[in-house]
Amino acid sequence: MNSIIKFIELENRVISANYRNLMIKAKVVLVDKASGKQLPDPVATIASPAPNGSLRIRLPDSVRSGIYYLRALNGHGEAAAQSVEFHIS
Repeated sequence: MNSIIKFIELENRVISANYRNLMIKAKVVLVDKASGKQLPDPVATIASPAPNGSLRIRLPDSVRSGIYYLRALNGHGEAAAQSVEFHIS
């Protein structure tokens, strides 16, 4: 089963994304491309029992300008999918 996380848009510091084949308790995190490190906040947890859906992630003020991507982690914390890169200004 191939999981997918698809970045849709960033507007007013809110990220919109769609996902497929992510099970309940999977997490979607923000990763800084320059360092490759996962940011501790924000973290979105999939709560829907349906494996497909959409999510919105509000960015805290601590997230600085740069290039980022979304990473989906399965229930065991292993990387399951990655979005395209996008710029936060």
